[in-house]
Amino acid sequence: MENLNSELKKLIVTELHLDGTDPSGISDSAPLFGDGLGLDSLDALQLAVAIEDRFGVRINDESEGKKAFASVATLAAFIETRRPADKA
Repeated sequence: MENLNSELKKLIVTELHLDGTDPSGISDSAPLFGDGLGLDSLDALQLAVAIEDRFGVRINDESEGKKAFASVATLAAFIETRRPADKA
């Protein structure tokens, strides 16, 4: 799972153009929204599309997204339980 966490951090920084943010400086347990990384709803949409493209995992609704996007760790767990074998 550690590899997936690192991959997600890089994806977040790259896809959301967080210039000057070191992926390794993002905590696995820090909130992605609000006081944590400071992402907003547009970032969530962009990230959801990137996750579907990269991992084949779709976030179906806002409620599911809120749970999945709580932190890098929760997002990794969400992806692990839902990604197809060919995207592993």
